[in-house]
Amino acid sequence: MAVIAPTLPRVRAFRLGDHVVAWALIAPALLFLVVFTLYPAAATLVQSLYSTPLAHRPSHFIGLAHFRQMIADPTFREVLANNLLYAAGSIPLSVALALAMALLVDARIPGRGFARMAYFTPTVLPLIAAANIWLFFYTPGYGLLDQLLNRLGLPGVNWLGEPATALWAVTMVAIWKQAGFFMIFYLAALQQIPPSLREAAAVEGASRWHSFRRVTLPLLGPTTLFVLVNAVIGAFSLVDSLFVLTQGGPDNASNLLLYYIYQTAFQYWDGGYAAALTVVLVAILALAALAQFLFIGRRTHYR
Repeated sequence: MAVIAPTLPRVRAFRLGDHVVAWALIAPALLFLVVFTLYPAAATLVQSLYSTPLAHRPSHFIGLAHFRQMIADPTFREVLANNLLYAAGSIPLSVALALAMALLVDARIPGRGFARMAYFTPTVLPLIAAANIWLFFYTPGYGLLDQLLNRLGLPGVNWLGEPATALWAVTMVAIWKQAGFFMIFYLAALQQIPPSLREAAAVEGASRWHSFRRVTLPLLGPTTLFVLVNAVIGAFSLVDSLFVLTQGGPDNASNLLLYYIYQTAFQYWDGGYAAALTVVLVAILALAALAQFLFIGRRTHYR
């Protein structure tokens, strides 16, 4: 009688080989994740608990002193309020504008290809270049906006030099820059919706608005969630255009949290306090993302 050799060790060896190959494939990405994300995050958290080293004073453990300093810092409170106002103004307007543009270029209109290119063009521009373009609009006396006001018999406005208008001027640049980027995602999502669903709604007598609200908008839920998460991250990570437009002025009227972190670390040379500010920024983004997934993600339909 022939003896059948057991196959269990071979199966185990095969599975072990699969694990080795799998870990070898993800090792480069995992290495980059650890080196450029996890380690800097852990190092920043540790640094926030230590004082900033000086020439004749080494760094030492101070616990939560930086966070207590933050609570008493009037500039931090002002910058945080600015960032919340900036987010409240830029996120809804850029998302709504992106959806409106996507609906327009998804329809059968003359020059649809040119409209898509025109809407997307600001996205491919570097933010520094986009800010320099908008300087020509905002320049007092010679800018396009002031020229239009003068034509109407109205006095010019120092858009970037007045505390009441500086933040909103920066917000308009951000909306113009990122709406086209979000439009691409909405356009791709609209093209994935089966036409039969809209046709069925029309057969049932639904108006265009009712069809959009009951059919199109719910099916865009996953895309809206993705766009909102990216919009929130972008609202708390604006630095580039502030360098060109206002540098946080006048008198911190347009200063935002990430730019204040840059100032604290590289202009005031307070690395410990800048690390604590970074921890707070990451916590704000994490809470915002969690809230979006809890309150919006539950109402999102993926099928």
